[in-house]
Amino acid sequence: MENILHVGLDVGSTTVKIIVMDENKNTIYKDYQRHFSDTKNTVCHVLEDLLVRYPSYSFTLALTGSGAMSAAKFLGVNFIQEVVSCKRAVEKYIPRTDVVIELGGEDAKIIYFDQSIEQRMNGTCAGGTGAFLDQMASLLHTDTNGLNELAKNYTTIYPIASRCGVFAKTDIQPLINEGAAKEDIAASIFQAVVNQTISGLACGRPIRGNVAFLGGPLNYLSELRTRFIETLNLKDDEIIVPEEAHLLVAKGAALDSISSDTITTNELYEKIENLKNSQDNTTHPLDPLFKNDEEYQAFQERHQKATVEKASLDGYEGNCYLGIDAGSTTTKLVLIDEEGKLLYSLYGSNEGNPLKSVMNMLKQLYSALPPKAILRYSGVTRLWRKIDSNSFKCRFK
Repeated sequence: MENILHVGLDVGSTTVKIIVMDENKNTIYKDYQRHFSDTKNTVCHVLEDLLVRYPSYSFTLALTGSGAMSAAKFLGVNFIQEVVSCKRAVEKYIPRTDVVIELGGEDAKIIYFDQSIEQRMNGTCAGGTGAFLDQMASLLHTDTNGLNELAKNYTTIYPIASRCGVFAKTDIQPLINEGAAKEDIAASIFQAVVNQTISGLACGRPIRGNVAFLGGPLNYLSELRTRFIETLNLKDDEIIVPEEAHLLVAKGAALDSISSDTITTNELYEKIENLKNSQDNTTHPLDPLFKNDEEYQAFQERHQKATVEKASLDGYEGNCYLGIDAGSTTTKLVLIDEEGKLLYSLYGSNEGNPLKSVMNMLKQLYSALPPKAILRYSGVTRLWRKIDSNSFKCRFK
């Protein structure tokens, strides 16, 4: 009797998930890894690992997910639309589900299970998704797990936009600069994702009944789920968090593959080679900025003409002038002589504390300043309300 395994791959915008089932539809192997935008090679690596683990088996194989269509074409296997895969898995493993909320790496979905299936999906912007959370966590010098731990001890929720990462940063950075607790900011980021998902996808349609939470962010981040649960006023018996929620769509693909043709080990090796050697000719890349070395050299020479003229600070005597740009995320400091030549400069992150950043830079400047250099005037721009030149007037003559 032929040994057959059923394999489903969920190729998402940021990760590849694989589920391997035996003939009784029991999961015997699973894996989850980021592809770092190298989707093709990651899929090849996952399938090669499959062959190493199960060298004496044949397979049925189906791919699903936002990044799977091209890979499925070059592999010559079935592509299953992710809503179909999700439906198949939900009906088998959590049939009492009325609504699915799924957050992925760069997309978000709400699926209503009623007399007919209705999906609402945000696929054009990564706002309110896993990638958004990665970006926001970096502002707090942590990762999404760190964000989750911080949110466990919050006391205040601040309004933060999540439709766009740029808008969110303009809300978060002032909170950091004003000393808001990181715990509160973390919880507020999660609440922003909730607001974006409900208002942007549900669009007024109620989310009622038994709600299942799927996808990597909702599987790993308990406090994000908590924000959804509290916002939707869900009761305990209405909350569904399936085991390995991030793999459920891949399970649906594995189930769907059962009706596909069987692939032998040698055939799968050939398919992997086809994918490795494939080229996507549906895109039209832009021309390079420089066609040859001569164009690049001409560009460098042109731009070098605009460089600031510099002079040495070592042993400098006479008047010099200080300029500080205290921005929302970085601090810049320059010192020039009477002819406008650059004597000294510093640039760095303000680490959420612009005043302290300026003070540290001034200390570095003072330690480098020659005895006969006279700080005649200073100018401060951007966050001028927090930084007053009188704060360091003692250095001026």
